[in-house]
Amino acid sequence: MNTVPPTRKGKLYSRLLITITCCTVLTLLVSSLFYFVIYNQIDLKKAYQSDLSSLMQNSKEVVSMTESAQAVSFQIYRTYAVSKLMFYTNPNIYDEMAAMQELNNYLNSMPFIESIYVYNSDNERFFTARQQGQGGTLNKDELEDQNVLEVLNNFQQYRPFTPIPRTYTVNQINGEQTIRAYTYLGYDAIGHSQKINSAVVVNISSDWINKDIAAVNPEADAGKSYIWDNNQNRLLSGDTLEPKVLNPEDASLLDAHIKNKPSGYIVSKVSGKKSLVSFTSPDPLGWQYVRITPYSTITEAVSSIRNVTIWIACIIMAAGLFISWITSKMLYKPIHQIVDEKNRLEHEKRNSSYTIRQNLLRGLLQGVKPLQTPAQLLNLVQNGITFDFSLGYWVVLLKIDHFSAWKESKGNDLLVYKFAIMNIGWENGLKHFQVETVDMEDDGIAILFGRKDDELQESDETLLQEVLSHIQQSTLSFLKLSISAAYSKESYEPHRLSSLYKEVREAAKHRMFKGPGCIIRAQDIAELQTKEYVFPADKERKMNDALMSGKTQDAKVLFAEIVDETEFFPFHVVNLAISHLTMSVNQTLYAIYKNNSLDSLNRACLATPSSEHFETIDEVKSVFFKLFDEIHHKLSIKRSTKQHELVRKVNDIIHKEFNDPNLSLNRISEELGLSPIHVSRVYKQHTLSAIVDVINQVRMEQAREQLEHTSHSVVDIAQKCGYTSSSYFHRIFKKNFGVTPADYRRVKAQTSS
Repeated sequence: MNTVPPTRKGKLYSRLLITITCCTVLTLLVSSLFYFVIYNQIDLKKAYQSDLSSLMQNSKEVVSMTESAQAVSFQIYRTYAVSKLMFYTNPNIYDEMAAMQELNNYLNSMPFIESIYVYNSDNERFFTARQQGQGGTLNKDELEDQNVLEVLNNFQQYRPFTPIPRTYTVNQINGEQTIRAYTYLGYDAIGHSQKINSAVVVNISSDWINKDIAAVNPEADAGKSYIWDNNQNRLLSGDTLEPKVLNPEDASLLDAHIKNKPSGYIVSKVSGKKSLVSFTSPDPLGWQYVRITPYSTITEAVSSIRNVTIWIACIIMAAGLFISWITSKMLYKPIHQIVDEKNRLEHEKRNSSYTIRQNLLRGLLQGVKPLQTPAQLLNLVQNGITFDFSLGYWVVLLKIDHFSAWKESKGNDLLVYKFAIMNIGWENGLKHFQVETVDMEDDGIAILFGRKDDELQESDETLLQEVLSHIQQSTLSFLKLSISAAYSKESYEPHRLSSLYKEVREAAKHRMFKGPGCIIRAQDIAELQTKEYVFPADKERKMNDALMSGKTQDAKVLFAEIVDETEFFPFHVVNLAISHLTMSVNQTLYAIYKNNSLDSLNRACLATPSSEHFETIDEVKSVFFKLFDEIHHKLSIKRSTKQHELVRKVNDIIHKEFNDPNLSLNRISEELGLSPIHVSRVYKQHTLSAIVDVINQVRMEQAREQLEHTSHSVVDIAQKCGYTSSSYFHRIFKKNFGVTPADYRRVKAQTSS
């Protein structure tokens, strides 16, 4: 029996292929290292040969230029006109002009000459001719090139007619300019004092001599050329002629490997950087030409090939590992497929099962994906939803009570609380039903309760109500949350799932009348759809009249009756009734503000409230009642004004003199000292009633009281109430109370007995 696990078998092929790949990569790297070393040596030799050729050419140029400068110096010495400047203490002006003309001719004919100095030690004067800068006859102090004085004072250190590299500064129109030149010194120092008597200084521009040095490679990183002056023991820059400051390591390198050595090259650190140092042997002038090139510049191409080779090796290694892995996968593909499938299913189950189930069930409830085909039922099973709709099911919608206030305080934990409610519903319902919970809109949670296989098929609505009650109690106990519930009738048809959800969602809106913590039977609410609603216009009119007359409490009672009556009708009736009442109240408010001359800018106005913003009918009432109280308060304040005082006086006169048959508008106006028109207008504006009507109303109330509590005759009562005609009294009384005075007394007597 083979005891080696399949996964260990798979590693055998991988190891074989990895070994082959590693051998290939190692062979490539070793051979590449060998070639890298060889090609580096070849590149160094080629660079040295190129540098040596350039440096030797520059040496020849300097030697050739030295011969030319020597010839020019000899020729100047032998020129009769110039010799007068050197040997005559005070040459005349004509001699100076002739000599200067001769010197300028040399400059014009030989453009490589930067300047010529003729020095006479007797008068310590310089006769200068130059391509640029100061020229003419100058004293020592006037000469710009003060550095040449140091050369003349130390002339013993220099061999005649050998180049002296140096730099000096001259003034130009555009500022100071540094001149780099090779100075050739010819002098006469006859005598025991070895003092220079006269001298000819020829300055050759370094640009002419060093043009080959600068042109070897114009890039800074390609290297730099230098001149080692064995006479002065200094290293000069090939292009600037400036002495290079050497650290101890560089100075030791020059002394040990370059100074007075035959042509060659070394690889060493110069100024802390690894470089190729190529140099020539000393030339007839005692100079050596040195070129320092960064090592990385020379080996750049080979290093690039090395890097490419390393990348190729890495790619081969990666490809080999990948091929080994692929081959192992192909050889053991069935096992890998089983493992991958297992891992995939576990991963999906762990990370996305809940979300997928929620989305599927939510889509079914909302009607996005109606549950109609067997394929859809199979899709539910594949996603872990084993709910069997064919055994009978109910749709329940739970709503969180006082959701707006609760969301403000704990809105960040909304999903956590809803998940807890779903768990409570699942645990309580699972004892008796199949259960699936779905997170719906903000405050809604849908629960599907279905019959189990081993239960009876008859309807068991009472058990469902008990389960819902337990869910409410558990939620209140553990989460301190009150929830309301609405449940549908039982159905055996899966395609009716979305329609049942619509019914319970509509039924849940009646929580407005049932109150928090209620359980609503959706079938009862559905039966209300057939009822027709007639808006109570009479109550609306009375409510508006009560508001106009300041009877706020009566207006509240009438408003409450109107909205409470909508409980027994479809919920859209509630919205229509509230909208209608809003418009009606706003119109009444406008009339109150206008009639009572209240501040229209601060006029209270009621926006049409949507029932979706209220959970209970009491919340709707509170919005309207608050407005009623505000108007009542403003009217109460207004009554303290002068016009309200007038109304009060009129009412006092009416109640005091109602038994006077002559009581009328004119009589009251005379007592108040005002015009009848003004009194009538103000009174009606504030009470919405005419004075005559109020007089009759007070008289009728007095007559009714006397009929109930006295035994006076109807004629006597009419006279006491201010009526001179008993027939007119009968007619007015019947108009107000619907019966004659005698009949009214008889009915009241029978009622009291």
